[in-house]
Amino acid sequence: MKRPRQGLFSLIILILAVLLPLIVRQEYYQHLMILVLMWVVIGSSWNLLAGFTGQVSFGHAAFFGIGAYTAGILNTKLGLSPWWGMAFGGGTAVILGILIGYLCFRLRGPYFALATLASGEILRLVANNWVDFTEGMVGIMIIQTFASKLPYYYIVLFIAAACFWIIKLVMNSKWGYYFVSIREDQDAAESLGISTPFYKNISLMISSFFTGTVGAFYMNYMGFIDPAVVFSLHDVSIQAILVGIIGGVATLWGPAVGALVMVGIQELFRTALFGLGPQWISHGHALAFGILVVLTILYLSNGLVGDWNKIKKIFLRKAAREAS
Repeated sequence: MKRPRQGLFSLIILILAVLLPLIVRQEYYQHLMILVLMWVVIGSSWNLLAGFTGQVSFGHAAFFGIGAYTAGILNTKLGLSPWWGMAFGGGTAVILGILIGYLCFRLRGPYFALATLASGEILRLVANNWVDFTEGMVGIMIIQTFASKLPYYYIVLFIAAACFWIIKLVMNSKWGYYFVSIREDQDAAESLGISTPFYKNISLMISSFFTGTVGAFYMNYMGFIDPAVVFSLHDVSIQAILVGIIGGVATLWGPAVGALVMVGIQELFRTALFGLGPQWISHGHALAFGILVVLTILYLSNGLVGDWNKIKKIFLRKAAREAS
């Protein structure tokens, strides 16, 4: 797809996203749209670091959680509006990202992935046990600012659009080429004079900033957080990876499609097929995700967006057979 067509396509999607909650007014569906946009941000942030730069992270819950706790603690300890967390949450996540990058970028491949996993778990334990500061397992509760879901929708839409646009700009710049060269062959990139620690840290800082910002948004939106939710390995770090794999790793639109599919399937199972199926189905979402990931890896190894031409050919062949 040529760049002018890509720009027009992005603009149409943005206009549709702006209009959608004005058409779909039920709060339940607006809540699902907010969740999708949150996962677009988390999945895109993970994809920048893991998909484009080749540094697979299992610890994005650390950035999400630190952003959420920054917003919550600013409100409960200092009396500031939790919306300040939108700025400070991203900032504290970047500081954490620099620290993790300094410690973990000395490692490669699975060792780096395991080190990031440990960082998320360490923060979860700290939040659990530092009761005076974080309220421990009791969690932090704040009063929500808006009664309607509409303001939250437009705020997270702005964050998602900014995240998508900045990642697109970065990947079309020389930084993007450096990121991809590090992913393809780090030693060759270094031999060409590319400072791989510097560019890996740039990628991590952008990734952590948006994840922390949306973590702060989550605090404002839900009004309650605890360590088990915001530092969750399964509910944040692993699902960020699933969004990327299902949608398409190293593609700009992959996390958006992956987020849509993941939230859709999760809700389908949580509500036991919207009340039409037996109740035991509501406990099977983890199994459904597992099957979906296996099928994606087996038949669509580049994800729904990465293998879109392959999917199109299958449907075109089927249509041609039916016509003949």
